[in-house]
Amino acid sequence: MTFSGINLRQGRRETIALAAFMLLQSVAAIFFVGDAFTDLVTDLGSPHSVFEFFVAFVLIVGIFLAGWQLRLTLERLRHQERALGAARGDLARIIDTQFTEWGLTPAESDVGLLALKGLDLSEIAQLRGAAQGTVRAQLTRIYAKAGVSSRHQFAAWFVEDLLQDGVSARLQTAPQA
Repeated sequence: MTFSGINLRQGRRETIALAAFMLLQSVAAIFFVGDAFTDLVTDLGSPHSVFEFFVAFVLIVGIFLAGWQLRLTLERLRHQERALGAARGDLARIIDTQFTEWGLTPAESDVGLLALKGLDLSEIAQLRGAAQGTVRAQLTRIYAKAGVSSRHQFAAWFVEDLLQDGVSARLQTAPQA
């Protein structure tokens, strides 16, 4: 499970919890509005009746505010899902472009992508139906073409550009020692 997947799942749970809370408020509002209306009709102007009517009014306003918040939460969740999809697509495009620039063969590209996904040597060999020695040799060629010496440097090559703007901005706004 990815970190972003956890955030999306948590967002869905929060949305369901908010919807359930809103449903309970609606049931309570129906009860209080009926009770307040009955009290107002039978005992017009008593402080108890006015207070019950006020509580029912506040409850109804709370329901509308919860509905508005639920709508905002759903919009935010949809926006995050779209942004995540776009980021995945952009990263895949960046990886494909860089693999092409490095001149990786289709087999090396497959191995490189599996390595970036975090699979170890034996897992890559098993998925590709190849010997571990073959995968090890392919990784060595990939690292040489990329100008790196390890899997960590290979992954960092792609992450560095993604983080570069954020790091630069933090360094520029950080107080000087």
